[in-house]
Amino acid sequence: MILKEGDFVLLVDGEKRYLKRLTRDFSLSVKDKQVKFQDVLGQEVGKVIKGFCLLLPTLEDIILLGFKRKTQIVYPKDSFYIAFKLNLSKEKRLLEFGVGSGASTAVFSQLAGEVWAYEIREDFYKLAKSNWEKFNLCQNVKLQNMDFLTAQLEEGFFDAAFIDVKDPLPYMDKVWKVLKPGAPMGSILPTTNQVSDLLRAIEGSFCDIEVLEISHRYYKINPERLRPQDTMVAHTGYILFARKRI
Repeated sequence: MILKEGDFVLLVDGEKRYLKRLTRDFSLSVKDKQVKFQDVLGQEVGKVIKGFCLLLPTLEDIILLGFKRKTQIVYPKDSFYIAFKLNLSKEKRLLEFGVGSGASTAVFSQLAGEVWAYEIREDFYKLAKSNWEKFNLCQNVKLQNMDFLTAQLEEGFFDAAFIDVKDPLPYMDKVWKVLKPGAPMGSILPTTNQVSDLLRAIEGSFCDIEVLEISHRYYKINPERLRPQDTMVAHTGYILFARKRI
């Protein structure tokens, strides 16, 4: 593939990665290296130009390096696993509320047939839309700036649900109603006491319950001194999964 004006390009320099859009004012300087628009335009993906390897960004690259955010996002290490546990496919309709910057939604939309997303805060609603439009994502997402509790929905309408709000307890009865029997639900929570409260709230209405956290540890890429990176993204949240019982 040949890089064109307007493309997003990932420039890799050792362990450093930079996500840029190829516009006429494009320029990247790192120590003694500098690459400009005319150096990259028309080059083939995978080529090394002036010390930078030119690649197309993955969805993970876009989320971590390109999305604007106002709060901590659900990291791809969590959202990709959540999508797997929710058993998403193109035949499935997913409910999501508490969208934030839209990072998790971008992952879910790649796998689900439809995502019905609700975000009560107008600033987050606008931020998510802006992130998706910038990278041409989430064409199959129905995003609404409203509280999920006020949404008029049929019972058994969704194949799966993901909840990322400060207090999910007031929503659980409605989540149960709009899920199909046996459908999976996931929620991410920052503290153990919130997990305990949610476990009590879903007792008797959900089964096959799991609680876990995901750590992600990178290693330095020097083959002579292979060792972990000095810092890591460890705990970002507790994830609870359960399935609707009737």
